[in-house]
Amino acid sequence: MADKNRSVSIEDLPSHLIFEILTTGRLSAVDLACLELTSRTFGGSHGLYPQKFRSLVDFAAYQLCVSHRVYSGMGWNAQKGLFGRCEGNWKRVLRFLQAVEESSGMVKTSASNMQVTTGRYHTLLIRDSSVYSCGSSLCGVLGHGAETTQCVAFTRIRFPSLAYVIQVSASHNHAAFVLQSGEVFTCGDNSSFCCGHNDTNRPIFRPRLVEALKGVPCKQVAVGLNFTVFLTRQGQLYTCGTNTHGQLGHFDTQDRPTPKIIELLEGVVSVVQIAAGPSYVLAVTDNGVVYSFGSGSNLCLGHGEQHDEFRPRAIQTFRRKDIHVVHVSAGDEHAVALDSSGFVYSWGKGYCGALGHGDEIDKTLPALVNCLKSHLAVQVCARKRKTFVLVDGGSVYGFGWMGFGSLGFPDRGVSDKVMRPRVLDSLRARHVSQISTGLYHTVVVTNQGQMFGFGDNERAQLGHDTLRGCLQPTEIFVQETADDTGLASKGK
Repeated sequence: MADKNRSVSIEDLPSHLIFEILTTGRLSAVDLACLELTSRTFGGSHGLYPQKFRSLVDFAAYQLCVSHRVYSGMGWNAQKGLFGRCEGNWKRVLRFLQAVEESSGMVKTSASNMQVTTGRYHTLLIRDSSVYSCGSSLCGVLGHGAETTQCVAFTRIRFPSLAYVIQVSASHNHAAFVLQSGEVFTCGDNSSFCCGHNDTNRPIFRPRLVEALKGVPCKQVAVGLNFTVFLTRQGQLYTCGTNTHGQLGHFDTQDRPTPKIIELLEGVVSVVQIAAGPSYVLAVTDNGVVYSFGSGSNLCLGHGEQHDEFRPRAIQTFRRKDIHVVHVSAGDEHAVALDSSGFVYSWGKGYCGALGHGDEIDKTLPALVNCLKSHLAVQVCARKRKTFVLVDGGSVYGFGWMGFGSLGFPDRGVSDKVMRPRVLDSLRARHVSQISTGLYHTVVVTNQGQMFGFGDNERAQLGHDTLRGCLQPTEIFVQETADDTGLASKGK
């Protein structure tokens, strides 16, 4: 009879059982790489898989890629192109896919699951299931009640008990939150119906459930200047708020007080990611097509024209060139896209070099950012005349307007222009997992769960109560108070 008290090592388990653990667990590409390096069980040959795979871990990474939502939606040419860009390494392919998926929501760090998003003069942070905010509380956007006009340190927002927030979006004067249940809460200025509530008499000072979406579980929200876009788990879009430029996508300019489904896309395509500019929307479908609608005044719609679009219209440049887009970011006056091979495209106004082409020439159609072709990009982030690109390996490239130091180059003036992509040397020692930039400030999250902020802090939007601005990335230390109601921040 076997000794029940004898300890069993991982090497004693059958290969097929180990493979099941690798492919059915929630392991990241980094986890797989660590396992392969630390144990011969994962790095050796077991005759369990075709010889074209280097190891059991390599085969597991391949299986995870094949079943991944982003990869399965790609055509054969796109899949082949990504594999080549990743130098035939399935773990690197998986790392790219996971990074893209996390770029619009929570990122997994060694400390916790986190998401940071920056508004005009404020910042919102999810750490595990809790949400915190700091900065200027215009119209209740920080979610702490009518008595709060500013938070000089990150302070926890009170939600109903058992509320588990998984994604947040911030804009000028309102914010939206998605719960694990699929419910959506909003707060801030609702005078334009952008919070999805019929009550427009006063701001929504604390997060309130959007009743009109009961029974319609969502997975992402994106807030514009005076409107909100809701992405459901079924891949459908709902919108509400101001519709002056057709940014609600209903083929008219009528405002909507509560979320209404965009019927043109219903049952036709499945949307997987959304981004909202001040008055326009970008939507990525599961087959890599990008739709845009709303204001065309800054050329952000990517159709080669400057007029408004009142309903979703596919950007033909990507279709004609068989480019499969996986992620988009909507800036104030320009837009950026990431394709399935890690290439970056930009279009719109070229102010201050924000498009990354070495000049200030406008682009009416998406154009490849050639300076970044040698890098595998995993996230793009655009805002007011500046752009950030996060590449595989954790380095960050920035270009455009310095904006009071919010571009992250301490050797440049606070209003200088950086015309071509340049790596942020001040973050080289950090592996950045996510980046978000507001009007004049920027915050990053590292794979260790650290946060660094730089740029303007006049309204405490970086979570520091003593600094007016940070030209160098300054760490924000997250420390729970005794009653778990807030965070304390200090520079180092």
